[in-house]
Amino acid sequence: MYKRKLAREIIQNLSQNPAVVILGPRQIGKTTLALEIAGTRPSNYLDLERPEDFQRLKDVAHYLGLHADELVILDEVQNYPNLFMSLRGVIDARRREGRGNGRLLILGSASNKLLKQSSESLAGRVHYSELTGLNPFEIEKPEGQPLQRLWMRGGFPNSYAAQSDQKSHKWRRDFIRSYLERDIPQLGPRIPAATLMNFWMMLAHTQGELFNASKLASPLGVTSVTVGRYLDLMVDLLLVRKLDPWRGNVKKRLVKSPRTYIRDSGIVHALLQIPDYEGLLGHSIRGKSWEGFVIENIISVLPFGVSPYFYRTSAGAEIDLLLEFELDNYWAIEIKANRAPALEKGFHIACEDLKVQRKFVVFTGEGEFRTDNKTTVLSLSRFIETLRERCS
Repeated sequence: MYKRKLAREIIQNLSQNPAVVILGPRQIGKTTLALEIAGTRPSNYLDLERPEDFQRLKDVAHYLGLHADELVILDEVQNYPNLFMSLRGVIDARRREGRGNGRLLILGSASNKLLKQSSESLAGRVHYSELTGLNPFEIEKPEGQPLQRLWMRGGFPNSYAAQSDQKSHKWRRDFIRSYLERDIPQLGPRIPAATLMNFWMMLAHTQGELFNASKLASPLGVTSVTVGRYLDLMVDLLLVRKLDPWRGNVKKRLVKSPRTYIRDSGIVHALLQIPDYEGLLGHSIRGKSWEGFVIENIISVLPFGVSPYFYRTSAGAEIDLLLEFELDNYWAIEIKANRAPALEKGFHIACEDLKVQRKFVVFTGEGEFRTDNKTTVLSLSRFIETLRERCS
């Protein structure tokens, strides 16, 4: 079991809020994390996919009243969005009695329905936390071979910890099939599994590219609008990230389409049938795979108020990841999947366009060195440490 950095944040948020919702895709470790927190206090766990546990919540107020002094954990709530309205009454009653905080921990795979119901019913009563895959500081070592394995296998704990690359690859293929055949249909969309699989594979082949709905729609035999709905679904399920372009005021023509990344690098490799690290090194997706891996890990640790974008002009000036701390205060990050990175002219032009404060190159090597007064080449773990120092 891996110690998740989010545990401390959730414990703190439980002390400040009546309910905390942990969102994340299946198998990311939500239940394990919740049970770890449960071990620190009197708790009661209900898995709403088990009929006997669901029956206990037929009268929500009565059941929670029986466990008023315990932390009640409700797992798999995405299947029962109407439950949130009942929880609202219980939370409000407890508030009136002066004992409102820290009694409900709710787990769910994200979906439009879940977020809509909970935001409407529990507005002002709930804090949301997203559990992402394992990050470099949650594994045995943030650099070297463990980081290579994390990049290759992705951040799902069962995939990362598998006894071999072959078993990890099989786990991820089974995960993909389970999502297509079981999980997504349960959430409501009636999309043929084969169609969605083809769409998922197309996103893997176009990892880190500008999203072009028309280009993807034709081979799928659907409209551009339908492809847009497919993308929204995958984003809602926290399986795909849509990175928006920076749209500020500069005298340049800026691209308007987002970039899309399958959020877990291991899922990218499974979809593309890349079995191990050596296979990845020789594959054309290597650079974009590393780019998505780095972006996902950086965004997962961004403090509140820091916004991520990419920057690209029609003339080719480009920044892979742009962090906006406040107005006119930017960090520019170039991402290189090699140990001897060279910067293109377009990166420097883009940095000049925005007058960025600091420039970084995140590479696959270890350590840190400077190329000039404003540009630092460093590992992913060192960049995250630098970011934390900046925001502490």
